[in-house]
Amino acid sequence: MSLFKKLFGASESSDDDKDGNLSPFNPETVIPADELFTLNFKKNGGKFLYCENLEEAKDHFEHILEENDWFESEALCFEPKLFSLLDENKLSYTKPANPRFLLAGCENLIADEGSVLFSSNQIKQYKPNELPSNIVILATTSQILASKSDGLREIKRKYEKDYPTNITTIKYFEKAKDEDFLQYGSVAKNLYLLLLEDL
Repeated sequence: MSLFKKLFGASESSDDDKDGNLSPFNPETVIPADELFTLNFKKNGGKFLYCENLEEAKDHFEHILEENDWFESEALCFEPKLFSLLDENKLSYTKPANPRFLLAGCENLIADEGSVLFSSNQIKQYKPNELPSNIVILATTSQILASKSDGLREIKRKYEKDYPTNITTIKYFEKAKDEDFLQYGSVAKNLYLLLLEDL
């Protein structure tokens, strides 16, 4: 195959794929975990914002607040490392009566599902349906793992003794247009992901 066909795509079928079948001698194309996560996360309806540094993450967070008119409102947050982000934007988070959104980190991002893995460290003992319908997640690129089993292994490795409880994933970020039995019992959340580059 010529270089131009490789770069711009072949308009007709290539020698390897005349009958729609790849040669058994060609290895399968494997999509890197970060690309797979991005594709599946967007397919699930998540809003993805890539951040090169913490300042960019803060700017994106302010744009989210502005877009949704959440300034000077209440937020739900259980992680002290994120309190400064709320303080800077004059958001109340101590015993909120009517929080507009949850600001949280996560345990991991699961590539094959495009889901976010949480534990009691981020959401205490709340079930997904008890959380606000809007969620803003701050995560890093190093938290992207291939599968849920990799995420559970990482939790086991990370915490050694004091395992968190309430380990759950949130996968659907918009209400299904058609009733899908795979989504039965799950709650769709309006989720923004601020993904911070750390690799």
